[in-house]
Amino acid sequence: MEALDVSAIPNLPGFSVRTKKKNYGRCHTFQMVNGVRIEQSEGMTFDKPKFVKVPLSLDTKRVGSMGATTVQEDFKDHVKAEVTEAPAWDVLDRHVLRFYGQFQESVVETNLENFRIRHCVIMYYLEDDTCHITERKVENSGMPQGQLLRRHRCPGPNGYLNWEDLRVGGELHVYGRVIQILDCDEWTRNFFSQQGQEQEEALEPAMDSFAETQFEIGGGGRKKVHQPRSYETVYREQRMGGGHINANMQQFMEWDRKVCRFYAVFDDLSTPQFERRPFEILYFLADDTVEIKEKYPLNCGRDPFPIFFRRGKLAHGQAKVMGPLDRERKKDEMIGLQDFEIGGSPELLGQRFFIYDADAFTRQYYAQLGIALAEAVDVRLPERTVPRPKTPPYTGYGTWDDSMGSVHTLMPKPPKKDQVKLFEHEGKILRFTAQIYKAKPEDADRLFILNYHVFDDTLSIHEPPQRNMGIMTGKFLEKGIHLNQETGRLFQMEDFLPGKIIKVYNREFEILDMDEYTRKYLDGGVQRHFDLEAVLQKLREGMRQQYPLARDIFRKFDADHDGVLTKTEFKNALIKWGFQVTEEEALLIMKAFDSRKDGQISYNEFCDCLIDEDYTNAMMKVRPKLDQDVGNYPDLAQTKLEERDEREKIRSAVKAIGDVIYKHNTNFMRLLKEFAHLTHENTVGCEQITKALNTIGQSFSLEDVQRCVAYVLPDVDFEQVEYVAFLKAVVSSFHDLSASR
Repeated sequence: MEALDVSAIPNLPGFSVRTKKKNYGRCHTFQMVNGVRIEQSEGMTFDKPKFVKVPLSLDTKRVGSMGATTVQEDFKDHVKAEVTEAPAWDVLDRHVLRFYGQFQESVVETNLENFRIRHCVIMYYLEDDTCHITERKVENSGMPQGQLLRRHRCPGPNGYLNWEDLRVGGELHVYGRVIQILDCDEWTRNFFSQQGQEQEEALEPAMDSFAETQFEIGGGGRKKVHQPRSYETVYREQRMGGGHINANMQQFMEWDRKVCRFYAVFDDLSTPQFERRPFEILYFLADDTVEIKEKYPLNCGRDPFPIFFRRGKLAHGQAKVMGPLDRERKKDEMIGLQDFEIGGSPELLGQRFFIYDADAFTRQYYAQLGIALAEAVDVRLPERTVPRPKTPPYTGYGTWDDSMGSVHTLMPKPPKKDQVKLFEHEGKILRFTAQIYKAKPEDADRLFILNYHVFDDTLSIHEPPQRNMGIMTGKFLEKGIHLNQETGRLFQMEDFLPGKIIKVYNREFEILDMDEYTRKYLDGGVQRHFDLEAVLQKLREGMRQQYPLARDIFRKFDADHDGVLTKTEFKNALIKWGFQVTEEEALLIMKAFDSRKDGQISYNEFCDCLIDEDYTNAMMKVRPKLDQDVGNYPDLAQTKLEERDEREKIRSAVKAIGDVIYKHNTNFMRLLKEFAHLTHENTVGCEQITKALNTIGQSFSLEDVQRCVAYVLPDVDFEQVEYVAFLKAVVSSFHDLSASR
């Protein structure tokens, strides 16, 4: 049987013959070469990548511990190899040779020059042997510039352009253009040196007529374009009715960007409510024009259109609309600088503006003219006093706090108790003896005990029993907050002094005497005396039982997380364990913790006093007794406390102002504009910074602004702050302060 010729079967549906595959293996598209994945030659979608030789790393050589193996004997050449191949796109990535060249181009459209020298930069990329050429930009050259040749493989003398074809002093022929290579950068020279090919020295670029003209106009040449002007030339031109002297231009050149700023107000009587509106009057010395701006206060309710009169010539008197046939007003009818003075009231646009102040430049300019401006006038209106209604009398229903809650708010809330006062004065009761004032004969011998509870300002009255009295004694007034009808206020400690009269529920009592405890308390002599040594040991033991780690104990009482315990924080720690010690006693105990005696307790000092010593030869050493001499330690503690408070204020001020400037990009430019409106100089004062922040809707006190300025610009004068440097310093130092923990 003859073999079937497959090629003779027509390629039509139904006539195909199923062939059997000889190899069912899956092709490997990628392979690893020196740790880099590359595509194999079979089935590649592009040309084979370029490979370069690189030094072979010692880590890749495999040498057995028992000496040379049979494999190493068979492949001696491979074992002794010092270099290997790697893809160029991985080894030579971002390796670029840079050459500087020039080429000559003829100019046939003008008789001023015959040719033009054009300078270019040649960039050769080693990873794929591509090249692109760009031309340097020359101002007013009249020629299109930029990219001359896009990046691709260019034709060279031997096929494609190679890096060996680029030499300083040589020529590059690209698409009919001859480029002379003048120089290369330092990296390119080092590359050629490593390859054993040194580059020549740089060549001087050629000059054409256009470059020489630009050089002479720039002042670099000896030749002058124009003839020098003399006084005789100017005189002859003026006699002939010409000349180039322009008085207005002379004034503009001398006084450009010089502005006199006046601050003024005028009383607006056209509105139903009287209003004093602030303005800024700007007089431009360059062209004698005037601009009036209104300085809107915050939340004034007016539309944000600050320009009251746009910059231009301004005449005296009423505002008039000039038509095309109206004559121009004379210079004498226009507003001049002589019309402005502090305390004056010029009429502008039909309104009487009262000028009350001027900026520093204006005062300096007037001083140069021999005119001394008056001092600033205070035009601030007194704050409107809002009459406050009288507090209604206490009705007697409920407690006093409940009744006042319905007076202060429309939706009353439960009154809050003073927990600090309750904790400090718990259990303190002042007792006074009293009798009925102007009593009847049957009540003349009655005696009452008044109990005043200090911790909640409550009062209770009871009558002790007396033999053969004939009157039921006992509780006379229930404990509660009561009103003293003599003073119209709640009972206070001063109302119970002997000899005073109190009135409660229409009953008048005369205070006779007080007990010994009350007398000592009012004299300031009632204090709880503690054994400070026992308090110290009790405090140490309680702290150790609070948490297992000293770190957690320290963090518990370090309220502001600044790493030290101040006087206030240490006293709060004593109060937590119920020690109502005095200020001096608290400082004595704090001094025992503070080994350096600097007015504050650091973490190391806290651990040294809290934790017992480890087992050593000095384990049985007795701790020194508590020093009872406080010395000048209170001053040190108070100084450290004030320093910490000031440091926290500085931190808060810098963070707040930084949030305004750094987090809102528009505020940066708004502040620059506000500073430019406030002054024509590059420096401002802290008051002007505060005013600019208030203008953009951010209210800060002068002290906070000074703290921020002193932090970002140390040793700076608060009256001469460069506002551009200040804003940049605030932005750059925003992340210097860590976030609140």
